[in-house]
Amino acid sequence: MIRDARVLRAGFVPREVEHRDAEVNHLSSVLEPITNDEPADTVIVTGPSGVGKTCLSKFVIERLREEVLDVEATYVNCWQNYTRFRALYQILDDLGQTIDVHRQSTPHDELIDRLQQYDESRTVVILDEADQLEDPGLIYHLHTIRQFAVICIANNEEELFGRVDDRLVSRLRSSEHVRMDKYHNEQLFDILNARVAWGIDQGVITDDQLYRIADAAAGDARLAIGILRTAASTADRENADQITDEMLLEAAEDSRAQIRQKSLESLTPHQRAVYDILREHGPMSPSDIHKRYTDIVEDPRTQRTVRTYLSKMTQYNLLDARGSSRDRTYSVVDPPATE
Repeated sequence: MIRDARVLRAGFVPREVEHRDAEVNHLSSVLEPITNDEPADTVIVTGPSGVGKTCLSKFVIERLREEVLDVEATYVNCWQNYTRFRALYQILDDLGQTIDVHRQSTPHDELIDRLQQYDESRTVVILDEADQLEDPGLIYHLHTIRQFAVICIANNEEELFGRVDDRLVSRLRSSEHVRMDKYHNEQLFDILNARVAWGIDQGVITDDQLYRIADAAAGDARLAIGILRTAASTADRENADQITDEMLLEAAEDSRAQIRQKSLESLTPHQRAVYDILREHGPMSPSDIHKRYTDIVEDPRTQRTVRTYLSKMTQYNLLDARGSSRDRTYSVVDPPATE
């Protein structure tokens, strides 16, 4: 049934990106100076979860590398590499510059020096979920090194701007911005249909079922592809000739749970502390959350940063926000009994 499992995986970059021609052309034009060995502007790619920000960035870079031999790329998942050291190490490691770096003893400044001294291929750095960085000043350092072009991916510009100093805010605001909206159901159908054509036997799933997946995903391509992947896996495991409606219903529940669990596991220790406070005591206002938070963690972050955490977790459907900005309260969304 499954002819090519790669096309159903979350991180798969397709041969063509559906319904993002304008965004592909915009990002390509910003990075074009690299093809002439010239510096390129920093780019900020924003939009809700599941609109293809990471896929778009990787696709454009791969197409760029097909055209130009002397271009490198490095990808930093800032959910996982949220500290300054981890992010710097990931970039240098991708460039083969960490042979004598000791994780416990090498100073951060030495890593920055290595980046500044790097004079080989021009390199595009993707900072995915850049607003997760504990020290956004890293963006400023990369921005000032001519050898690097930086793509900052975030859900929301203001959350990224809200945690950086004025010198970086002015630079980021003058950077190129690629803004991406949620997909419509017809667009999600086309994305799913392409994945089916590449990776699943003909006749396994109907167009009507694909439309229902698109409707259930509500503009989130990551969720839509997850539902398709889970349903196809179930049918394959059960040696079924077709994906049934029952399989789709179960796949939708499983995919939502998997995405939610992955988001939970990606939280930084400080974000997890905030989440656990709400799980135990919510609903609560941001000021009350911050009071409890400062009582239980070492080196607590500012109230402004905690508000950013709350917004981030709301975007990923871990928290529910109710009320206006003045009387807003937050609570945990459907916490599983096993959490």
